[in-house]
Amino acid sequence: MLSTALVLPWAWGALLVAFDGRRPVIAWLAVATLAANLAMLVVLTVDVLRNGSQQIVTGGWPAGVGIVLRADTLGVTFALLSVLVLLAAAAAEAIIGVRERTLPGLVLLLAGGLTGLFLTADVFNFYVFFELAMTASYALTTYGGQRRQLRAALVFTAVNLLGSFIFLLSVAGTYRVTGTLAMADVAERIVDVSANAAMLVAVGFFIAFSVKLGLFPFHFWLPTVYAGTRPAVAAILSGAVANIGAYGLLRFGAGIFPDELRRGATVLVLLGAASIIYGAVLAVSRGDAAEMLAYSAIGQVGYVLVAVGVGGPVGLAAAVLYSVVNSLNKTLLFLASGLRGALVAGTFAVGALSVAGVPPAAGFVGKLEMFRTAIAAGSPALVLLLVIGSALSLVYLFQVYQHRFWHTAPSGAGPISPLPLRALTAGLALLVLAVGLWPEPLLTLSGSAAQALLTRRSG
Repeated sequence: MLSTALVLPWAWGALLVAFDGRRPVIAWLAVATLAANLAMLVVLTVDVLRNGSQQIVTGGWPAGVGIVLRADTLGVTFALLSVLVLLAAAAAEAIIGVRERTLPGLVLLLAGGLTGLFLTADVFNFYVFFELAMTASYALTTYGGQRRQLRAALVFTAVNLLGSFIFLLSVAGTYRVTGTLAMADVAERIVDVSANAAMLVAVGFFIAFSVKLGLFPFHFWLPTVYAGTRPAVAAILSGAVANIGAYGLLRFGAGIFPDELRRGATVLVLLGAASIIYGAVLAVSRGDAAEMLAYSAIGQVGYVLVAVGVGGPVGLAAAVLYSVVNSLNKTLLFLASGLRGALVAGTFAVGALSVAGVPPAAGFVGKLEMFRTAIAAGSPALVLLLVIGSALSLVYLFQVYQHRFWHTAPSGAGPISPLPLRALTAGLALLVLAVGLWPEPLLTLSGSAAQALLTRRSG
């Protein structure tokens, strides 16, 4: 199952990219492949939760020669989440009609890259899958072919190539100081490396992942890209590709460089707090939904960084849970932002309530875990920060909601969106509500993911 979950999207992606994706049969075949991949990951996740982590070497090669795949709770959580986002975005484009021939194949190749990235146990293979996923993302950003999409693609490619170069330097530094690239071996040997060398390598990884997340002060590219791309692509970038950054901070920070994470914890919390306030304040000043969501994304990932900085079982579990909730929220809001109709207004409201942390949406559970993290850290300042961030989120989201859905017949509003597309966003809204009303599975998954990091580190 572990190998098949990786091979399936790669094989079909390589095949479908050669066909005309504008044909409905090709688009829906890609959707079906993503659905099958999602089902496999669900089975794999259940198996990991019941029986523990799984590890194989592809092709029957010995370890150190073949690609080592390892499925633990953290990896399968992010793989499952990312494929779910890609499935929703691909279905949305298939409903309205794909505009470019390569889109279905590229989405599948992106799914393969992300799945491999989350399930590999080797730093170099992580980089390989990282680059494969980013290459597909660069091409997807041009989707639409208009000037704003091409400008967004140019900015996204230039900035993320720089981040990839920094990441490659850190990979080389890791091998130089430890003599290995297997994640488990690096985690064991890094404790014997000089503090300055280990911190330098860790900072390089942190910068690379922060660029992917769009954290302050590495955020400068994000508003142009998220606001310039089509809604489905923005949902993919914010809900799936950005997971590389969140996963990387957890896997490399808490799993491989725990001592360096502990030394830099105060800096991480301060940068996270700056992202929360900066993103929220800039989002309040934006009337356009796409721009507001772009700046909101900067603020929301700040919560993840704060939780990672606090660390421990509570902080790491909160970081995993908030990453999942934030990904679902952004996917729902970006897909709903370009639609019209009463049903869309309701789904957008659910997403807005979730981002603000209002029950019964999933965001309420995420904010509760963040408050638990702040209390565990014994920091009243963090509690106040969470209250202010949530209040500002409610202001800017319902400011846009009022502008888009309360005003009667705004000029250029366009016709009501197709019912299947509105039903898709409503299904995502129901999922967000379901997670909020029955949070136990997600709490169990995030707690198990945090424990997997701590157990592997201590082992």
